[in-house]
Amino acid sequence: MATEEQVRAALRNVLDPEIGKPIEDLGMLQGIEVSADGDVQVTVLLTIAGCPLKDRINKDVTSAVAPLEGVRSVEVRLSEMTGDQRQSLVTQLRGGQPEQQTFFTDAPTEIIAVASGKGGVGKSSVTANLAAAMGAEGLRVGVLDADVWGFSIPRMLGVTGTPVGFNNMILPLEVHGVKVISMGFFVSDETPVIWRGPMLHKALQQFLGDVYWGELDVLLVDMPPGTGDVSLSLASFLPGGSMVVVTTPQDAASKVAERAGRMAQHPNVQLKLLGVIENMSGFVCPHCGDLTEVFGTGGGEKTAQALGVPFLGAVPMQISLREGADTGHPVVLEEPDSPASTVLRRIAGDLAKRVRTKVGKALPLAVAPR
Repeated sequence: MATEEQVRAALRNVLDPEIGKPIEDLGMLQGIEVSADGDVQVTVLLTIAGCPLKDRINKDVTSAVAPLEGVRSVEVRLSEMTGDQRQSLVTQLRGGQPEQQTFFTDAPTEIIAVASGKGGVGKSSVTANLAAAMGAEGLRVGVLDADVWGFSIPRMLGVTGTPVGFNNMILPLEVHGVKVISMGFFVSDETPVIWRGPMLHKALQQFLGDVYWGELDVLLVDMPPGTGDVSLSLASFLPGGSMVVVTTPQDAASKVAERAGRMAQHPNVQLKLLGVIENMSGFVCPHCGDLTEVFGTGGGEKTAQALGVPFLGAVPMQISLREGADTGHPVVLEEPDSPASTVLRRIAGDLAKRVRTKVGKALPLAVAPR
């Protein structure tokens, strides 16, 4: 006959699907009852009434308990946390930090801003595919869509819905193993966002401070094009962050991208510039195999040389890359061995190695006793 201790041990593998921690650690496991006939009743507290993932919690609890020897049936009772219980959970997740603070609580998170000098160079599609590629390799990845005016990350990653919020904390949505927050979750595609600097600053502050990102290895930030308010705000919130610049091969784009790179190196910003990615580097005809350099050649390498940073790679034009961005199926997952995917996955791997290196970072020193 299964015991309460055995049931509790089995439930250690049940995680809250939004927060990613065991339901017992979050105070969601209220009670366990095991009858002499092998009927098990588990009471779980939801963070809010009508939790959109309550069916998944029900299924996960049942799947964890049902295989235990002696269990005849499993009943999951779902209730709602009280206000005090929710506040206790928020305090626990924030690690005791006050509201409106960035809280990557339990692990060092590398922040990589993906920027461009001008729009239309494919910065968001590069961000989406880098995130999906890193997630596929087992990294814990988040994407903050900081392009408040021209948000497109939700469409490109194929994530829809409204994030759950309670007690001034927001839980990001997740897709392909990637956590995502975007203005696109809060306004419709047809609604223009007409904001000036202070409101943009506040929105970015909330995306960093009120969103529970949890334990991330990498947070990619899809920046708006140019060198305006959002870039300055991000630098003030995350002074230890990094940046990659996306451009196309043509001179008109590469010269503007160079300005974006120099913005990262400005004394008032000081984001570590990791390198330059050239997008739309050429189109290979699927019928004859000829390469057509639609936007010229060499712009990415010229930008990298001018900035004195590595050239991370050239991503070729590919129909499925565009199709995947329109339908929410990143090409690195759908066609991992295609030309564009091969380059994007290599860049994702290189960036993961770069952000993990200790070269150039201060090391803690201890004075040996005499």
